Amino acid sequence: MAITYEITHICKQSNARCGILHTPHGSYETPIFMPVGTQATVKTLTPEEINQVSDGLILGNTYHLWLQPGEDIVKAHGGIRGFMKWDKALLTDSGGYQVFSLSHIRKIKEEGVDFRHHLSGERLHMSPEDSIRIQNDLGADIIMSFDECPPFYSNYEYMKDSVERTLRWAKRGKQVHQFPDKQALFGIVQGGPFKDLRKHCLEELINIDFEGYAIGGLSVGETKTEMLEMLEFLNPLMPASKPRYLMGVGSPDDLINGAINGIDMFDCVLPTRIARHGTAMTSTGKIVIKNKEYEKDMTPLDSNCSCQVCKTYTRSYIRHLFKAGEILGLRLVTYHNLYFLKQLMSQIREAIKEDRLLDFKTEFFSQYYK
Repeated sequence: MAITYEITHICKQSNARCGILHTPHGSYETPIFMPVGTQATVKTLTPEEINQVSDGLILGNTYHLWLQPGEDIVKAHGGIRGFMKWDKALLTDSGGYQVFSLSHIRKIKEEGVDFRHHLSGERLHMSPEDSIRIQNDLGADIIMSFDECPPFYSNYEYMKDSVERTLRWAKRGKQVHQFPDKQALFGIVQGGPFKDLRKHCLEELINIDFEGYAIGGLSVGETKTEMLEMLEFLNPLMPASKPRYLMGVGSPDDLINGAINGIDMFDCVLPTRIARHGTAMTSTGKIVIKNKEYEKDMTPLDSNCSCQVCKTYTRSYIRHLFKAGEILGLRLVTYHNLYFLKQLMSQIREAIKEDRLLDFKTEFFSQYYK
Protein backbone atom coordinates (compact mmCIF):
# COMPACT_ATOMS: atom_id res chain seq x y z
CA MET A 1 0.00 0.00 0.00
CA ALA A 2 1.18 3.51 -0.82
CA ILE A 3 -0.36 5.08 2.30
CA THR A 4 -1.63 4.00 5.68
CA TYR A 5 -4.02 5.75 8.03
CA GLU A 6 -4.26 5.39 11.79
CA ILE A 7 -6.89 6.88 14.09
CA THR A 8 -5.29 8.39 17.19
CA HIS A 9 -8.32 9.77 19.03
CA ILE A 10 -12.10 10.00 18.73
CA CYS A 11 -13.73 13.02 20.37
CA LYS A 12 -16.14 11.89 23.09
CA GLN A 13 -18.23 15.01 22.59
CA SER A 14 -18.62 14.95 18.80
CA ASN A 15 -17.29 11.57 17.53
CA ALA A 16 -14.88 13.50 15.28
CA ARG A 17 -11.57 11.75 14.69
CA CYS A 18 -7.91 12.65 14.77
CA GLY A 19 -5.47 10.54 12.86
CA ILE A 20 -2.14 10.30 11.10
CA LEU A 21 -1.89 9.88 7.33
CA HIS A 22 1.37 8.16 6.42
CA THR A 23 2.51 8.87 2.84
CA PRO A 24 5.71 8.16 0.89
CA HIS A 25 6.74 11.76 1.61
CA GLY A 26 5.84 12.31 5.21
CA SER A 27 3.22 11.67 7.87
CA TYR A 28 0.49 14.24 8.48
CA GLU A 29 -1.97 14.76 11.30
CA THR A 30 -5.63 14.88 10.32
CA PRO A 31 -8.04 16.58 9.95
CA ILE A 32 -5.90 18.51 7.48
CA PHE A 33 -6.54 21.35 5.03
CA MET A 34 -4.63 21.10 1.74
CA PRO A 35 -3.84 24.33 -0.15
CA VAL A 36 -4.53 24.11 -3.88
CA GLY A 37 -1.52 24.38 -6.17
CA THR A 38 -3.35 24.23 -9.50
CA GLN A 39 -0.39 24.83 -11.82
CA ALA A 40 2.32 23.28 -9.61
CA THR A 41 2.28 26.44 -7.49
CA VAL A 42 0.04 27.86 -4.80
CA LYS A 43 -0.65 31.21 -6.43
CA THR A 44 1.87 33.97 -5.53
CA LEU A 45 3.81 31.84 -2.98
CA THR A 46 7.22 30.16 -3.12
CA PRO A 47 7.57 26.52 -1.98
CA GLU A 48 9.34 27.79 1.14
CA GLU A 49 6.33 29.97 1.96
CA ILE A 50 3.88 27.16 1.17
CA ASN A 51 5.73 25.04 3.70
CA GLN A 52 5.20 27.74 6.35
CA VAL A 53 1.45 28.07 5.75
CA SER A 54 0.50 24.43 5.18
CA ASP A 55 0.78 21.17 7.07
CA GLY A 56 2.79 19.73 4.19
CA LEU A 57 0.17 18.13 1.94
CA ILE A 58 -0.92 20.19 -1.10
CA LEU A 59 -2.78 19.70 -4.39
CA GLY A 60 -1.95 19.81 -8.08
CA ASN A 61 -4.46 19.94 -10.93
CA THR A 62 -4.25 17.15 -13.51
CA TYR A 63 -6.27 18.91 -16.20
CA HIS A 64 -4.24 22.13 -16.13
CA LEU A 65 -0.83 20.43 -15.90
CA TRP A 66 -1.81 18.11 -18.75
CA LEU A 67 -2.47 21.16 -20.93
CA GLN A 68 0.49 23.23 -19.68
CA PRO A 69 3.33 22.28 -19.69
CA GLY A 70 2.29 18.67 -20.38
CA GLU A 71 2.78 15.64 -18.17
CA ASP A 72 5.88 14.57 -20.12
CA ILE A 73 7.74 17.73 -19.09
CA VAL A 74 6.64 17.37 -15.47
CA LYS A 75 7.70 13.70 -15.52
CA ALA A 76 11.13 14.69 -16.88
CA HIS A 77 11.62 16.78 -13.72
CA GLY A 78 10.86 13.75 -11.54
CA GLY A 79 7.15 14.57 -11.18
CA ILE A 80 5.46 17.61 -9.65
CA ARG A 81 7.65 17.50 -6.56
CA GLY A 82 10.83 17.86 -8.62
CA PHE A 83 9.18 20.31 -10.98
CA MET A 84 8.15 22.81 -8.28
CA LYS A 85 10.85 21.85 -5.75
CA TRP A 86 8.40 20.60 -3.14
CA ASP A 87 9.79 18.03 -0.71
CA LYS A 88 6.58 16.99 1.03
CA ALA A 89 3.42 15.20 -0.06
CA LEU A 90 1.08 15.88 -2.98
CA LEU A 91 -2.39 14.93 -4.13
CA THR A 92 -3.62 15.35 -7.70
CA ASP A 93 -7.25 15.57 -8.70
CA SER A 94 -8.36 13.61 -11.75
CA GLY A 95 -9.68 16.30 -14.08
CA GLY A 96 -13.21 15.22 -13.21
CA TYR A 97 -14.11 18.59 -11.71
CA GLN A 98 -13.41 20.21 -15.09
CA VAL A 99 -16.16 17.97 -16.48
CA PHE A 100 -18.41 20.07 -14.24
CA SER A 101 -16.79 23.50 -14.46
CA LEU A 102 -16.26 23.40 -18.26
CA SER A 103 -19.74 22.06 -18.99
CA HIS A 104 -20.23 24.56 -21.83
CA ILE A 105 -17.26 23.17 -23.82
CA ARG A 106 -17.36 19.44 -23.14
CA LYS A 107 -19.31 16.31 -24.11
CA ILE A 108 -19.48 13.22 -21.92
CA LYS A 109 -19.31 9.80 -23.56
CA GLU A 110 -18.77 6.30 -22.19
CA GLU A 111 -15.18 6.41 -23.49
CA GLY A 112 -14.44 9.62 -21.61
CA VAL A 113 -14.93 13.36 -22.07
CA ASP A 114 -14.42 15.42 -25.21
CA PHE A 115 -13.23 18.93 -24.34
CA ARG A 116 -12.39 22.09 -26.08
CA HIS A 117 -9.31 23.80 -24.64
CA HIS A 118 -10.68 26.52 -22.36
CA LEU A 119 -8.32 29.06 -23.97
CA SER A 120 -7.43 27.94 -27.51
CA GLY A 121 -10.56 25.97 -28.43
CA GLU A 122 -8.42 22.96 -29.44
CA ARG A 123 -10.26 19.62 -29.39
CA LEU A 124 -9.18 17.39 -26.50
CA HIS A 125 -10.18 14.03 -25.05
CA MET A 126 -9.64 12.55 -21.60
CA SER A 127 -10.62 9.01 -20.62
CA PRO A 128 -10.36 7.38 -17.19
CA GLU A 129 -7.25 5.61 -18.45
CA ASP A 130 -5.76 8.93 -19.64
CA SER A 131 -6.40 10.54 -16.26
CA ILE A 132 -4.63 7.77 -14.33
CA ARG A 133 -1.74 7.64 -16.81
CA ILE A 134 -1.24 11.41 -16.53
CA GLN A 135 -1.41 11.24 -12.73
CA ASN A 136 1.10 8.38 -12.75
CA ASP A 137 3.45 10.67 -14.70
CA LEU A 138 2.78 13.62 -12.39
CA GLY A 139 3.88 11.43 -9.50
CA ALA A 140 1.68 12.57 -6.61
CA ASP A 141 1.41 10.49 -3.43
CA ILE A 142 -2.40 10.38 -3.71
CA ILE A 143 -4.28 10.32 -7.00
CA MET A 144 -8.00 10.43 -7.76
CA SER A 145 -10.33 8.35 -9.89
CA PHE A 146 -11.76 10.05 -12.97
CA ASP A 147 -15.41 10.85 -12.31
CA GLU A 148 -18.24 13.01 -13.48
CA CYS A 149 -19.26 15.77 -11.05
CA PRO A 150 -22.85 16.52 -12.14
CA PRO A 151 -24.74 19.66 -11.12
CA PHE A 152 -26.19 19.00 -7.65
CA TYR A 153 -29.79 19.47 -8.77
CA SER A 154 -29.65 17.14 -11.80
CA ASN A 155 -32.74 14.96 -12.08
CA TYR A 156 -32.71 11.46 -10.60
CA GLU A 157 -32.42 9.55 -13.87
CA TYR A 158 -29.45 11.61 -15.05
CA MET A 159 -27.76 11.29 -11.66
CA LYS A 160 -28.30 7.54 -11.60
CA ASP A 161 -26.74 7.13 -15.06
CA SER A 162 -23.88 9.42 -14.04
CA VAL A 163 -23.14 7.42 -10.88
CA GLU A 164 -23.05 4.17 -12.82
CA ARG A 165 -20.70 5.72 -15.37
CA THR A 166 -18.47 7.06 -12.60
CA LEU A 167 -18.30 3.54 -11.13
CA ARG A 168 -17.35 2.02 -14.48
CA TRP A 169 -14.70 4.71 -14.91
CA ALA A 170 -13.40 3.98 -11.40
CA LYS A 171 -12.91 0.31 -12.27
CA ARG A 172 -11.20 1.17 -15.55
CA GLY A 173 -8.89 3.62 -13.83
CA LYS A 174 -7.86 1.17 -11.14
CA GLN A 175 -7.09 -1.49 -13.75
CA VAL A 176 -4.47 0.69 -15.45
CA HIS A 177 -2.92 2.23 -12.31
CA GLN A 178 0.82 1.58 -12.75
CA PHE A 179 2.24 2.34 -9.31
CA PRO A 180 -0.15 1.18 -6.55
CA ASP A 181 2.82 0.70 -4.21
CA LYS A 182 3.85 4.36 -4.64
CA GLN A 183 0.61 6.22 -5.33
CA ALA A 184 -2.62 5.73 -3.38
CA LEU A 185 -5.74 5.78 -5.58
CA PHE A 186 -8.96 7.18 -4.04
CA GLY A 187 -12.51 6.57 -5.23
CA ILE A 188 -15.02 9.44 -5.37
CA VAL A 189 -18.57 9.20 -4.04
CA GLN A 190 -21.11 10.97 -6.26
CA GLY A 191 -24.90 11.03 -6.31
CA GLY A 192 -25.95 14.61 -5.73
CA PRO A 193 -28.79 15.02 -3.19
CA PHE A 194 -30.03 11.42 -3.56
CA LYS A 195 -29.09 9.36 -0.52
CA ASP A 196 -29.82 6.02 -2.15
CA LEU A 197 -27.47 6.84 -5.03
CA ARG A 198 -24.77 8.09 -2.65
CA LYS A 199 -25.05 4.88 -0.61
CA HIS A 200 -24.96 2.72 -3.73
CA CYS A 201 -21.95 4.59 -5.11
CA LEU A 202 -20.04 4.26 -1.84
CA GLU A 203 -20.82 0.55 -1.48
CA GLU A 204 -19.65 -0.20 -5.02
CA LEU A 205 -16.46 1.82 -4.54
CA ILE A 206 -15.77 -0.15 -1.35
CA ASN A 207 -16.20 -3.35 -3.36
CA ILE A 208 -13.66 -2.11 -5.91
CA ASP A 209 -11.38 -1.38 -2.92
CA PHE A 210 -9.57 1.96 -2.88
CA GLU A 211 -6.99 3.27 -0.42
CA GLY A 212 -9.22 6.20 0.50
CA TYR A 213 -12.64 7.62 -0.30
CA ALA A 214 -13.54 11.15 -1.36
CA ILE A 215 -16.92 12.84 -1.30
CA GLY A 216 -17.43 14.80 -4.50
CA GLY A 217 -20.27 16.85 -5.89
CA LEU A 218 -20.73 19.01 -2.78
CA SER A 219 -20.08 22.74 -2.45
CA VAL A 220 -21.24 23.05 -6.07
CA GLY A 221 -24.32 25.21 -5.54
CA GLU A 222 -26.36 23.38 -2.93
CA THR A 223 -27.26 24.95 0.39
CA LYS A 224 -25.12 24.53 3.50
CA THR A 225 -27.99 22.58 5.08
CA GLU A 226 -28.09 20.14 2.16
CA MET A 227 -24.34 19.60 2.29
CA LEU A 228 -24.37 19.00 6.04
CA GLU A 229 -27.30 16.61 5.76
CA MET A 230 -25.39 14.53 3.20
CA LEU A 231 -22.24 14.48 5.35
CA GLU A 232 -24.29 13.31 8.34
CA PHE A 233 -25.81 10.57 6.18
CA LEU A 234 -22.51 9.33 4.74
CA ASN A 235 -20.43 9.52 7.92
CA PRO A 236 -21.49 6.17 9.45
CA LEU A 237 -21.30 4.45 6.05
CA MET A 238 -17.70 5.40 5.21
CA PRO A 239 -14.97 2.84 6.02
CA ALA A 240 -13.51 3.82 9.39
CA SER A 241 -10.04 2.48 8.63
CA LYS A 242 -9.39 4.58 5.53
CA PRO A 243 -8.98 8.34 5.01
CA ARG A 244 -11.99 10.41 4.01
CA TYR A 245 -11.62 13.44 1.79
CA LEU A 246 -14.25 16.15 1.27
CA MET A 247 -13.40 17.79 -2.04
CA GLY A 248 -13.54 21.53 -2.69
CA VAL A 249 -14.51 22.72 0.80
CA GLY A 250 -12.57 25.38 2.71
CA SER A 251 -14.73 27.86 4.62
CA PRO A 252 -14.21 27.68 8.40
CA ASP A 253 -17.77 26.53 9.14
CA ASP A 254 -17.50 23.73 6.58
CA LEU A 255 -14.11 22.62 7.93
CA ILE A 256 -15.45 22.38 11.47
CA ASN A 257 -18.73 20.70 10.47
CA GLY A 258 -16.83 18.37 8.15
CA ALA A 259 -14.51 17.32 10.97
CA ILE A 260 -17.53 16.70 13.21
CA ASN A 261 -18.81 14.37 10.50
CA GLY A 262 -15.66 12.29 10.23
CA ILE A 263 -13.80 14.05 7.40
CA ASP A 264 -9.99 13.80 7.48
CA MET A 265 -8.93 15.84 4.43
CA PHE A 266 -10.13 19.08 2.84
CA ASP A 267 -9.05 21.31 -0.04
CA CYS A 268 -10.33 24.52 -1.57
CA VAL A 269 -9.23 27.54 -3.60
CA LEU A 270 -11.35 29.79 -1.35
CA PRO A 271 -8.60 31.20 0.93
CA THR A 272 -6.27 32.05 -1.94
CA ARG A 273 -8.98 33.29 -4.30
CA ILE A 274 -10.56 35.71 -1.86
CA ALA A 275 -7.07 36.87 -0.81
CA ARG A 276 -6.34 38.03 -4.35
CA HIS A 277 -9.45 40.21 -4.15
CA GLY A 278 -8.42 41.69 -0.81
CA THR A 279 -10.45 39.61 1.65
CA ALA A 280 -8.63 38.41 4.75
CA MET A 281 -9.81 35.76 7.20
CA THR A 282 -9.38 36.88 10.81
CA SER A 283 -10.32 35.53 14.22
CA THR A 284 -13.23 37.98 14.31
CA GLY A 285 -14.46 37.34 10.77
CA LYS A 286 -13.55 38.34 7.23
CA ILE A 287 -12.40 41.86 6.37
CA VAL A 288 -12.03 43.51 2.96
CA ILE A 289 -8.69 45.24 3.32
CA LYS A 290 -9.30 47.51 0.31
CA ASN A 291 -12.05 49.34 2.20
CA LYS A 292 -11.32 52.96 3.15
CA GLU A 293 -11.84 52.27 6.87
CA TYR A 294 -8.40 50.60 6.91
CA GLU A 295 -6.55 53.51 5.26
CA LYS A 296 -4.99 54.69 8.54
CA ASP A 297 -5.38 51.45 10.52
CA MET A 298 -2.05 50.73 12.23
CA THR A 299 -3.06 47.29 13.56
CA PRO A 300 -2.19 43.94 11.92
CA LEU A 301 -4.65 42.00 9.77
CA ASP A 302 -5.44 39.89 12.83
CA SER A 303 -4.20 40.80 16.30
CA ASN A 304 -4.62 37.17 17.36
CA CYS A 305 -2.47 35.79 14.51
CA SER A 306 1.22 34.96 14.84
CA CYS A 307 2.07 34.70 11.12
CA GLN A 308 4.93 36.76 9.70
CA VAL A 309 2.50 39.05 7.88
CA CYS A 310 0.65 39.96 11.07
CA LYS A 311 3.91 40.34 12.99
CA THR A 312 5.30 42.74 10.39
CA TYR A 313 2.73 44.79 8.45
CA THR A 314 -0.21 47.06 9.22
CA ARG A 315 -3.64 47.00 7.65
CA SER A 316 -2.88 50.47 6.36
CA TYR A 317 0.20 49.27 4.47
CA ILE A 318 -1.54 46.23 2.99
CA ARG A 319 -4.47 48.38 1.87
CA HIS A 320 -1.98 50.72 0.21
CA LEU A 321 -0.47 47.79 -1.72
CA PHE A 322 -3.87 46.79 -3.09
CA LYS A 323 -4.82 50.36 -3.99
CA ALA A 324 -1.46 50.80 -5.73
CA GLY A 325 -1.86 47.54 -7.67
CA GLU A 326 1.24 46.02 -6.07
CA ILE A 327 1.51 42.21 -6.26
CA LEU A 328 2.92 42.09 -2.74
CA GLY A 329 -0.53 42.84 -1.34
CA LEU A 330 -1.95 39.68 -2.93
CA ARG A 331 0.99 37.67 -1.61
CA LEU A 332 0.66 38.91 1.94
CA VAL A 333 -3.07 38.22 2.25
CA THR A 334 -2.69 34.84 0.54
CA TYR A 335 0.03 33.90 3.02
CA HIS A 336 -2.08 35.07 5.96
CA ASN A 337 -5.29 33.30 4.86
CA LEU A 338 -3.54 29.95 4.45
CA TYR A 339 -1.78 30.37 7.78
CA PHE A 340 -5.15 31.17 9.35
CA LEU A 341 -6.61 27.88 8.09
CA LYS A 342 -3.50 25.97 9.13
CA GLN A 343 -3.99 27.31 12.66
CA LEU A 344 -7.72 26.57 12.54
CA MET A 345 -7.02 22.93 11.66
CA SER A 346 -4.54 22.72 14.53
CA GLN A 347 -7.19 24.09 16.87
CA ILE A 348 -9.73 21.56 15.54
CA ARG A 349 -7.29 18.70 16.16
CA GLU A 350 -6.57 19.91 19.69
CA ALA A 351 -10.29 20.25 20.43
CA ILE A 352 -10.85 16.67 19.22
CA LYS A 353 -8.03 15.38 21.41
CA GLU A 354 -9.50 17.26 24.39
CA ASP A 355 -13.04 15.96 23.66
CA ARG A 356 -14.52 19.45 23.21
CA LEU A 357 -15.00 20.00 19.48
CA LEU A 358 -18.64 21.03 19.83
CA ASP A 359 -17.66 23.61 22.44
CA PHE A 360 -14.92 24.87 20.13
CA LYS A 361 -17.44 25.19 17.30
CA THR A 362 -19.70 27.35 19.47
CA GLU A 363 -16.80 29.53 20.57
CA PHE A 364 -15.38 29.95 17.07
CA PHE A 365 -18.72 30.68 15.42
CA SER A 366 -19.56 33.32 18.03
CA GLN A 367 -16.45 35.26 17.02
CA TYR A 368 -16.05 34.57 13.29
CA TYR A 369 -19.69 34.70 12.26
CA LYS A 370 -20.99 37.34 14.65
